[in-house]
Amino acid sequence: MHPETLAIYQNRVTDANAGAVAPPISLSTTFERDADGAFPHGHVYARTSNPNRDALEVALAALEGGFAGLAFSSGQAATMTLLLGLRPGDHVVIGDDAYHGTPALLEELFHPWGLTYTRADFTNLDAIRASIHENTRLVWIETPSNPLLKIADIQAVADLAHEAGAWCACDNTWATPILQRPLDLGCDVVMHSTTKYIGGHSDVLSGALVFKEDGEFYQRVRRYQTLGGAVAAPFDCWMLLRGIKTLTTRVRAQSATALQLAEFLDRHPAVEAVYYPGLETHPGYEIAQKQMTMFGAMLSVQIKDGAEAAMAVAGHVQLFTRATSLGGVESLIEHRASVEGPTTKTPQNLLRISVGLEHADDLIADLEQALFHAKSL
Repeated sequence: MHPETLAIYQNRVTDANAGAVAPPISLSTTFERDADGAFPHGHVYARTSNPNRDALEVALAALEGGFAGLAFSSGQAATMTLLLGLRPGDHVVIGDDAYHGTPALLEELFHPWGLTYTRADFTNLDAIRASIHENTRLVWIETPSNPLLKIADIQAVADLAHEAGAWCACDNTWATPILQRPLDLGCDVVMHSTTKYIGGHSDVLSGALVFKEDGEFYQRVRRYQTLGGAVAAPFDCWMLLRGIKTLTTRVRAQSATALQLAEFLDRHPAVEAVYYPGLETHPGYEIAQKQMTMFGAMLSVQIKDGAEAAMAVAGHVQLFTRATSLGGVESLIEHRASVEGPTTKTPQNLLRISVGLEHADDLIADLEQALFHAKSL
């Protein structure tokens, strides 16, 4: 099926009790046994499974073309549980430009636990190859990367990982399964902060993993999900299933607008650089064309005259909301370095933009007046 059909069809659950088209929310923490001790509906306790979570995990697996999905209480909880599936002494390779929470997990939690890691430029296959050790067990791709929108060749990186006997995981949050399918390109696992585009309305916190196939690693991570209990709540799962129904339409519309904004900013004299893989001048443009159906709704821009000018632009917008996160229907703008803290490698004059569903002309006009006011200071 096409993704827009799959998002509706796989999500279609009719309530057996009332025939309601919208599925009910099952808040029960425990489930009744039969007289012989069996569980006729397959549920024992909410930490293990729940009807809403089961439905979400099935829907996510279908969208990514995977064997099974796992729904967590946040994207970080999903990443943490996947890393727990490794062993002390194992090694991870991760990009030099990635969501700052991922290397923070590796450094602050897993490095003391016995996991080692190397950061490499994922636009350079030789750099990745040189970073793979004998004990490398996981290669973690993030493409487009956060916040510089670097593009990694998923198929080529997955091949390198498998040649070394390692698993390959991809953070597909920014691209979504509508624009990019990493499992089809050789990855073993996909991670989502479903808080973002999957939910799509900035009102639910959750995360997910989708595994390409069954196996010891998948079974271990699922077991840790149950043991640790960092699972998505029933209402959150219900909200995410509702968001999936409009995912295709939202992401395609947002991506089309983002390209228009990127082209406008790329021509503006107050702009030093624009990072968006849909621009033909972007170094990852050809690879993005090969593995993405559109170029996404995220872009970053460096403002001339430094951090003060960048903050002034963010301070003068009227339609954009100054806020962290991304993927909602409202457009957001953020001075990323100040959010990431003193260890950030993000340029101080960089603004990260999440494009929403407003009209492109209105968003361009808002950026134009903000850039004008900032320049006049």
